[in-house]
Amino acid sequence: MLTDLQSYPIRRDRLHGLMAEFETPEQLLTATERTHREGYRQIDAYSPLPVEGLAEAMGIHHNAMPAIVFVGGLLGALGGYGLQYWVSVMAYPLNIGGKPLHSWVAFIPVTFEMMVLSASIFAVVGMLALNGLPQPYHPVFNAPRFVLATNNRFFLCIEAGDPLFDPDETRQFLQSLSPRGIEEVEK
Repeated sequence: MLTDLQSYPIRRDRLHGLMAEFETPEQLLTATERTHREGYRQIDAYSPLPVEGLAEAMGIHHNAMPAIVFVGGLLGALGGYGLQYWVSVMAYPLNIGGKPLHSWVAFIPVTFEMMVLSASIFAVVGMLALNGLPQPYHPVFNAPRFVLATNNRFFLCIEAGDPLFDPDETRQFLQSLSPRGIEEVEK
């Protein structure tokens, strides 16, 4: 079993965190649950495939995406309806065949399409913003074995900013999780 994959020590002020490598998603899920139970909160898990229950194991139970999409759809619908109302009733009123100027039934298709378009745009922009993307650089990219995260390995990183983080104690804790290896991640 590998214990430390880096051959040189990293100065403590340049340390982003400690990262443990696992071979199966089950090991990663178990390790993440135990890490969260021990009180670590600034953790992140990396996997080449979706792992059911990993977000819950990390303590992530809800997100803001539904609210962002709802607000986007609501603004789009109000904007589409308001534009049609302004054009038909206020700016360019045309009385055609005695029909009312505010014919709300005719406004529904455009209102619906604007709602869908706006909600979609808010969903994409909201997802990018909440994920912190685009992020062309992240400290975990400095770890030599992290390239396996897109292939067949699973990683759990405890960040140095966590209140419980102590380099030696955290390393001992990660060792107790039986990882394939542990490495220090430089900023």
